[in-house]
Amino acid sequence: AECLPEISNTAGPVDAKEELLHECESIWKQMEECQSKLMLLGTETLLPSDAKLSLLMLRWKALTVDFHQWKARNPELISTNPDVLLELGKEELQKVKNDLEMVLSTVQSKNKQLKEDLKREQQWYEEQKQMLETLNKMEEEANTQVEHPSTKRELSELKNKVLKLKTYKKELLSALGEFLDEHFPLPERRENTNKKNSSAEPVVELITLQEILEILINTLMAAPHEPYVTINESFWPPYIELLLRYGMALRHPEDPNRMRLQAFHK
Repeated sequence: AECLPEISNTAGPVDAKEELLHECESIWKQMEECQSKLMLLGTETLLPSDAKLSLLMLRWKALTVDFHQWKARNPELISTNPDVLLELGKEELQKVKNDLEMVLSTVQSKNKQLKEDLKREQQWYEEQKQMLETLNKMEEEANTQVEHPSTKRELSELKNKVLKLKTYKKELLSALGEFLDEHFPLPERRENTNKKNSSAEPVVELITLQEILEILINTLMAAPHEPYVTINESFWPPYIELLLRYGMALRHPEDPNRMRLQAFHK
């Protein structure tokens, strides 16, 4: 949307400003006189009996009268000078323009965020739809082959493959853990510091780099439409910086306390 045009802020004639200042000073003097009268009324001595209640009743009646007068009174213009009124109108329009531009910017930002959320949800929906179609096809194929004698043999082979994959996964994770523990170990805890701070709050236990990677991988596989993980105190900052610097992880574009694994499989 286009921004609203700038409102001219040129100064009016000098005599119009002087007239407005003179009227403001006159109103201010009247307010000071009213304040002085109120102060004099407040210094009057009160009778010990029900003088305070009587005084409050009088003030309440006076305020009621003032209220009805102001309610029936039409608003008066500060000045009838057209130049002064023009300048005041320009200032009010400029304020309204600034407020509207701020609201417009907020609405545009919100709409952009909603579009991004909608796009991400649609992508997740399409992925789930494709997965469901694949599972339905697999179910149909399994139903058509249920009477064939080779089904049990194929099922047994499939189970063996799954077991081999699980074993291979464990070996990979074990090798990865040994490599990370050797080259990227956690910081050593200082016993002296623990003794000195024995009365302080317990230190948060840090998790290893392997555990961080497993959390990121599992989150990406389980919820590809929302793969971000919240960074808590158990994440050692140098590990986070290492993953981000070498492109293995990405921060959330709006929340620096959340990160995700880079989708290398896509």
